[in-house]
Amino acid sequence: MELNREHFRAIIYSDDPRVGAPKTAVTQENMVVTFVSKAAVTADWYTTICLPKVITELRKIKPERRIILHQDNASSHTAQKTRQYLTEENVELLDHPPYSPDLSPNDFFTFPKIKNRLRGQRLQSPEEAVDAFKNVVLDLTTNEWNKCFENWFERMQMCINVRGEYMYFEKQ
Repeated sequence: MELNREHFRAIIYSDDPRVGAPKTAVTQENMVVTFVSKAAVTADWYTTICLPKVITELRKIKPERRIILHQDNASSHTAQKTRQYLTEENVELLDHPPYSPDLSPNDFFTFPKIKNRLRGQRLQSPEEAVDAFKNVVLDLTTNEWNKCFENWFERMQMCINVRGEYMYFEKQ
């Protein structure tokens, strides 16, 4: 497992046999957790392998802080087993509306940044792709992350203001 503390925290589980496209989850205070998965992520894997590692690392970094987790509505995230595990670990969940990419920092910020910065590059292996992905995320400045989170809170407030009705956001 690698841990980098420059602008935010990035955790990649290189000891896990899973390989494939990188996935990320954004937590409070510019902490981004990245893992790589080839097979479907199940609630069992999520609660016995992924989340325990993430929670342990976050508590090492800031033991006095509460953990607030933002994740999408994937079945492994919403499963009773996952909800029960997070409750037992005293992890708070930030609700995420069903299919709402305009309210997901990964969809409106992280993935477009990665896509733009890697455009035109030819990557020779899954490991090279993970390294390129990680490097782009690690190179994002504190200012870029601050703008991302400001934008996210503005988007959430707009959604509240229109009582969840459809909204259209211009691409940035």
